[in-house]
Amino acid sequence: MSYEQTIRAAVECSGVGLHSGVPVNMRIVPASAGTGVVFRRTDLDDFEVEATGRNVAKVSYATSLMKKGVLISTTEHLLSAFVGMGLDNAYVELDNLELPILDGSAQPFVEMIQRSGLRRQKRPRRYLRVLKPVEVREGDKFVGLYPAESFSVQYHIHFPQPIGEENITVDLSGGDYARDIAPARTFGFLQDVEALRNMGLIRGASEENAIVVTAEGVKNGPLRFADEFVRHKVLDLIGDLSLIGHQVLGRVVADRAGHAMHTAMVSRLMRDPESWELVTQMDAVPEAVHV
Repeated sequence: MSYEQTIRAAVECSGVGLHSGVPVNMRIVPASAGTGVVFRRTDLDDFEVEATGRNVAKVSYATSLMKKGVLISTTEHLLSAFVGMGLDNAYVELDNLELPILDGSAQPFVEMIQRSGLRRQKRPRRYLRVLKPVEVREGDKFVGLYPAESFSVQYHIHFPQPIGEENITVDLSGGDYARDIAPARTFGFLQDVEALRNMGLIRGASEENAIVVTAEGVKNGPLRFADEFVRHKVLDLIGDLSLIGHQVLGRVVADRAGHAMHTAMVSRLMRDPESWELVTQMDAVPEAVHV
């Protein structure tokens, strides 16, 4: 049987927010079994915002949470690392509104968790097992979640050249997240920078924390993977789906999706409790996923 885990000791980092450009200090702190992931704004009297679907605030170029007007922005990379490394319970302390972007991937967060190590807790981990297909469509965008005996993702993207189309299928039950998904960085087109900044976005973006794409190719290469763009979409999806509150036993299929579609799937699942059940590893046959 798999049990819930928390971090062994507090770890911290500092950086800037991708969209706000503001400096931020972040600390990951152990939490008791059953806590889940809870963000704390240390600059606002330790106000707590739980990382759950009911607190999803605005979703465009990042996934943000809000509770009683208190914002936690760009959560997806850290939450993805937590799922990928099997970290169930933690407090995440921030002294500003947005998580640090660091290098634009989940790898720095994975390395923080690895430095501290994980501590097994006494409570059995419960998984959300998909019982029937659940789908969300919007034009040519699509996300579907289907019954399966492990957690896998099939993702297709279609961007203007030089990215074009990329496809990937990954089974995340083998513990390969840190190697295959975590290093994939966020990306954007150089031609869009001015428009996005006029919208109040990507004010902290740089060639050190994002892949910059021009008409000629990648401006700040080399890429970490030949298909790094679609791998980063998988990274985002894992983080966004963590807002369900449980690791997933199911097969995800996504086509040209993004944060809005990912979180729409979370909302759809929360509204349709007949489409899933909560099980422990002992309930699942064969042995349930641990990613």
